[in-house]
Amino acid sequence: MSQFIITGGTALEGVVKVSGAKNAALPILASALLITDTLVINNVPHIQDIRTMLEVLESLGCTVIDFSNHKVIIDSSKVDGRDPDFVKVKRIRASVLILGPLLARFHQVKATHPGGCHIGARPINTHLRAFESLGASVRSDEQFYYVEAAQGLREAKIVLDEMSVTATENAIMAAVLTPGKTEIHLAAAEPEIGNLITSLNQMGAKISGIGTHNLIIEGVEKLHGAEVTIIPDRIEAGTFAIAAAVMHGEVLIDGYNQDHLELFTNKLLAANVKIQLLPNMQAKISRTTQLRAVDIRTDIYPGFPTDLQAPFAVLLTQAIGNSKIYETMYEGRLNYFQELAKMGASAQILNPHEAVVFGPTPLFGREIDSLDIRAGATLILAALTAQGTSIITNAEMIDRGYEEIEKKLSALGAHIERKA
Repeated sequence: MSQFIITGGTALEGVVKVSGAKNAALPILASALLITDTLVINNVPHIQDIRTMLEVLESLGCTVIDFSNHKVIIDSSKVDGRDPDFVKVKRIRASVLILGPLLARFHQVKATHPGGCHIGARPINTHLRAFESLGASVRSDEQFYYVEAAQGLREAKIVLDEMSVTATENAIMAAVLTPGKTEIHLAAAEPEIGNLITSLNQMGAKISGIGTHNLIIEGVEKLHGAEVTIIPDRIEAGTFAIAAAVMHGEVLIDGYNQDHLELFTNKLLAANVKIQLLPNMQAKISRTTQLRAVDIRTDIYPGFPTDLQAPFAVLLTQAIGNSKIYETMYEGRLNYFQELAKMGASAQILNPHEAVVFGPTPLFGREIDSLDIRAGATLILAALTAQGTSIITNAEMIDRGYEEIEKKLSALGAHIERKA
């Protein structure tokens, strides 16, 4: 396992470019399974989860013609309905996104529980019930789910049990080749879903209702190849905004889509962060000298993003007063406080979903472990803030969600290096 060695205390200055959104790129990669043509995807981040997803697609018969300069060219003409490599499937939660496209194209698919970060229970029941609404049957044994639609899928009104992002994406991709008109109610409305819908429409799909909780899909006979582009990663943009704030920096963030980060931006302002929203998806963080306590509650979009809850907690450790965190999504997402406590953070875990952060408290360099992608980024922020040197183990976990984060931070003046 590699490590990040970080010496804290240096203010950040300069310009940072936000990479393409991981959570938009993954479903759009999976959508390549819907065509027998070539899909070109621009602004794809060079991160481990993308490489793993490409390996899953290759195991299904896709040919990755190229992946360089943030562009993926993928040919799906040889996809034939074979099972994926289930070892690779278990490495990444987003592998669940192959189910909808494969069911749409071949009317049957075998699935195992996907892998990913251990941040709480994330069953796929909502996905399976959406498929059943479309006329598929679902059975299971100790290892696999078997989803079949021997007579083909049929138009339906799908009412999702929860506003799940991946379940919404799977339902969309299952329905695009289904004859008739399918409605999806209580759909999630994250920008990443909008990116998927826009891309599918460029491929010949007929989907309306983008950005709302009710989608209408008019099935088409087939999709075709296209060239599409991934939106900037709002989670990475938010992470750099927090880094600049806690390090009293002067940082221009290129790729800060304010429309995707409205509530997050409001919380920064409430915490006394000096942020200026600029044209062309840019934001400038100016030197912030005194942070204020603020409460945050995660929620489905457009609420406060669960993926920014842990990084924001580092800011709260440096804020004057007591702040409350209410994590509504995952019961394991507050585990990172165990690592922050080693560094001197003061917090009380009230239950698996709630914590109180007492600030401001000085942080000190320690050896700490990346528990999941976002917790790993959180520890990097804490190490930048801390006095002395920190060692963050399991750096590969962070690589799954952030492209060359150490190089971007080094360019801003941080003392961070990777050690194999």
